[in-house]
Amino acid sequence: MGASKRLFFGLNLPDEVKQQIIQWRADSFPAEAGFPVAAESLYLTLAYLGEVSDEKAQMLMQLAGRIRQPGFTLTLDDAGHWPRSGTIWLGPHRAPRGLLQLADLLRSQAARSGCYQSPQPFHPHVTLLRQATQPVKLPARHFSWSLPVGRFVLFQSHFSRGRTRIKEIKDWALQ
Repeated sequence: MGASKRLFFGLNLPDEVKQQIIQWRADSFPAEAGFPVAAESLYLTLAYLGEVSDEKAQMLMQLAGRIRQPGFTLTLDDAGHWPRSGTIWLGPHRAPRGLLQLADLLRSQAARSGCYQSPQPFHPHVTLLRQATQPVKLPARHFSWSLPVGRFVLFQSHFSRGRTRIKEIKDWALQ
């Protein structure tokens, strides 16, 4: 049996949207607000799985492949700051039902498979800045990115050379 991997289910953002968000972040937040998350690490986590063996990963992939759900539109039109964790985020003001259902399914499957799931309610977001522990003025809500979501992804997170690197392992289409 191979070594465990740090895995999570999530939504990847189109490269064009990532670049627009990075430019907006640079225009909206001062450099001292926190450490910016790299473009390749802009994603929305649906279910964090933690350190998972290859065997458990295969089982979780089989379960994910059974999900039958229509796609939906995700609108990123809200921003916030969680000072305790030092996170500045971007997310939907109103999460679409499809997003909440997909996250609930994946989190339930993960929990039944022995992957710890936080008791905190699911709050869909894309992390923009880390280590933002000081008060930050949030931009006025004159921003919005709407994107069709037609797939979800199993990602692997790997820390190497002082950076966290994200790799897509497998994806599934929404119908």
